[in-house]
Formats: sequence, structure tokens, C-alpha cells
Amino acid sequence: MCDSIDAIDPDLREAAMKTIDEMLNLALLTPDEHQQISSWIAQADTPDEILKMPPLLWRAVERASAVMGIDEDLLRPPALDADDFVSR
Repeated sequence: MCDSIDAIDPDLREAAMKTIDEMLNLALLTPDEHQQISSWIAQADTPDEILKMPPLLWRAVERASAVMGIDEDLLRPPALDADDFVSR
């Protein structure tokens, strides 16, 4: 991995891989798409390199993300009681 300040955090990479695995388990990605996307993420040293993923693979991720409601979750305002939940 590179020493760039923009290097991918290992926890972020792991979370991305878990999400891709979940997409496969839900049959939202084919095994081939999963393998190609996982390989792309694994070899990427920076977020910019992930963004260079081939359009066909991006479309597969976008389709699966839409079905899973990932964008909606990211855009949802935090719950007012989120601080109480996190501090427990």
C-alpha cells in the first residue's frame, strides 16, 4: 500500500469488502462481479483508484446499493437519540 495521506484506511477497506460480500450473499452481484469488484478494491491503494473501477462494475455496485437502500441510509439525518445509543 502507498504512504499517501489519501491511502485507504484498513477498516474502511474491510467495511467495503463486507458490503460487497453481503451483496453477493443477497444475490445482488454475480460471483464473477463479486470477484472482480473485490479484486479491484483489494489492489486499490487510494479511494481515487477505486473510483477508476470499470463502468460495468460500477453499475453492478450501484444496482446492488439501490436494492439495499445504501444511499438512503447515508442520506438519512441522524436520529435525535443517536448520542444515547452510541454511548451505551
